[in-house]
Amino acid sequence: MATSPAAPTAEPVGIRPTPGAPGPAAPRRSWSVLAAVLAASWAVPLLLDALALDVLLLPVLVLTTASLIRVGGGLLDRLVVASFLLCGAVMAAGLLFSVWPWGLAPVPGAGLLLTVAAVSGWLARRRPRLPLRLRGSDALVAGTVAVVWHYVHHPVAGKPAADRLAYFVTSEDRMGHFSYFAGIRQVGGYAFLHQDAARTYMMTPSEAVYPQGSHFLLAWVDALVTSSAGAGSALAMTNRYFLYVLAAYALFCGALVWAARWIGGPRLRGWRAAAVCATAAAVIVSGSMAELIERGFDSETIGLLFLAVALAVLVRPATGRAEFVLVAAAGLIAVTYVYNLYGVLVGLALAAVLFVHRRRFTGRWIPVLGALAAATLVAGLPSVFSVLTKLDVAKTSNLAGPMVIPDRPVFIGLGLLALVAATLPVNRRTGTGRMVLAVVLGAAAVIGVFGAWQKHTIGYYSYYFEKLAAAGLVIALLSLGLIGLMLPPDGRATGPALRRRADLLLRSCLAAAAALALFGNVQWGVPSGWSHPSAWYGSPMLKWARGEAKGDMGPAAAVLTERDLPGVTSPVIALYSNDSYYNLKSTFLAQILTHQAGNMVGLYEVFHVKLGGPAAVEENEYRTSLGRLKTAIASCPAAPTVLVGDRKTADRLREDLAAAGSAAVVVHAPLT
Repeated sequence: MATSPAAPTAEPVGIRPTPGAPGPAAPRRSWSVLAAVLAASWAVPLLLDALALDVLLLPVLVLTTASLIRVGGGLLDRLVVASFLLCGAVMAAGLLFSVWPWGLAPVPGAGLLLTVAAVSGWLARRRPRLPLRLRGSDALVAGTVAVVWHYVHHPVAGKPAADRLAYFVTSEDRMGHFSYFAGIRQVGGYAFLHQDAARTYMMTPSEAVYPQGSHFLLAWVDALVTSSAGAGSALAMTNRYFLYVLAAYALFCGALVWAARWIGGPRLRGWRAAAVCATAAAVIVSGSMAELIERGFDSETIGLLFLAVALAVLVRPATGRAEFVLVAAAGLIAVTYVYNLYGVLVGLALAAVLFVHRRRFTGRWIPVLGALAAATLVAGLPSVFSVLTKLDVAKTSNLAGPMVIPDRPVFIGLGLLALVAATLPVNRRTGTGRMVLAVVLGAAAVIGVFGAWQKHTIGYYSYYFEKLAAAGLVIALLSLGLIGLMLPPDGRATGPALRRRADLLLRSCLAAAAALALFGNVQWGVPSGWSHPSAWYGSPMLKWARGEAKGDMGPAAAVLTERDLPGVTSPVIALYSNDSYYNLKSTFLAQILTHQAGNMVGLYEVFHVKLGGPAAVEENEYRTSLGRLKTAIASCPAAPTVLVGDRKTADRLREDLAAAGSAAVVVHAPLT
């Protein structure tokens, strides 16, 4: 099916055929070809499943999608957009996977996705084709992913799964996210569609109100990695899940670099492309956003990843109409399912692109708007469901909690530079310039209104304001693609081809080195004044890589996995310390390691239990803690096992709980 570009750009996008002139003949639809591709769509998953190599279905699906779409002139662009489309398709298809009898089994899901791709390609008369062209700046995109992966994976490299728990449990947020992931693996679909079954694995009302797109996507990937619909050992699952979120952060950083380059378009090449890519990489690698890992903000990380790609392909929608509808639908679904707060920004960008590029849809408004309306309904389904059931939007929006604060100077400075670039006469005449202006101003308005509302209602900027600000930082970094076009382009070089390429490589390397020094604090071996180390070495990612962000849960993780949990099927309350927060995290960890995170309904009662350690506590503190402990025990569906670090405290608790009629098994379990 022939398509026309959805966005005018200042650079050539291809030669249009003369009106009335015969174009290239479209390939005929052959029923034998359809039968062959349908057979292959199921034969490949069945074969890989028989060999326990279902994980290879991931590249098969990506390459199949990439070969059928017509987006971008290079291989990396095609693969990024294809991966994005696949993620959106998996989350949307998850509504079906959640209710059919096979759950997350690899063969039915992959077979269905391949069948849809094959039939779509056959109907559109698309022959599989991949562009093999690579760009020099591809190395900066791939290099960003590789460098970030090296640093974030370094502290856990070579360690067994039990030892990695100290890095896994750096916050209770990650334990909560893991419980959603594990619950989806156990019930075989979205938790909000299996609420009764899911309550065993996650604390209510999370099964109904929290966005579950990232957890579902990772659960589906995990089914392919393990070649099984079964969840398996919780300890092994924590290890795999942790690796997935570390990889997601590395991909997020690489996606920002790619997105900035994509917005620059074909005009952004040579040393200008190197400067833009290296600047985006320097800011995101050396800035505060690496704290997302330590804080356990896994859904936010993946939401920002999808937001970066979605906004990039909407700001410069250099695609045909069919591909435009597909990427817009994928953006709405992927971003809203993963982190619905960011769905507002995707909706804003989509409204802007439909207005800015309205001439491209002349004569096609009904099918385009119909398809986007359907995608909007699918994208909004989980959010509407949560609002109509148990979600208090106003109260949730003002929640307090630990925050990752984006770099304000970079956020504000790049945003202002983007406005300068977008308002230049040369850019005001392009669709990309008008889109950058619309998205930057629109995002600033959304963030400003939300911040003003928080100041009015609670008097300060809270948890979700900083998450919106993180999206603003993403938009500012994406705008580097347009800002880079303000730099002078390479002159028309003369001389032998080898010399021209060497000159281009030298300038590109110098531009990248300058960007890393200016925005990443990389000093290239030059000592700082007063013998202080470079600020690069004090960045959050370097601290994580050195193990400085390691949590304090190593001893509890060791005794739980090796001694206290094997054979235990009841809920567990772990009181290893007089530190109530340590007891809370130990108890939460025990629940997720036994796939019972939802059975500890009174988990946060444990936050007030300040006993269990070897040091004696005052009588008033003991009585207060005992009352909270009895409340926690009463919330359990079955008599829990109470692990107590101090023998005397364990003996006294056993007597007092029995006297009060609280059914629990108290066990002396020293922490060391």
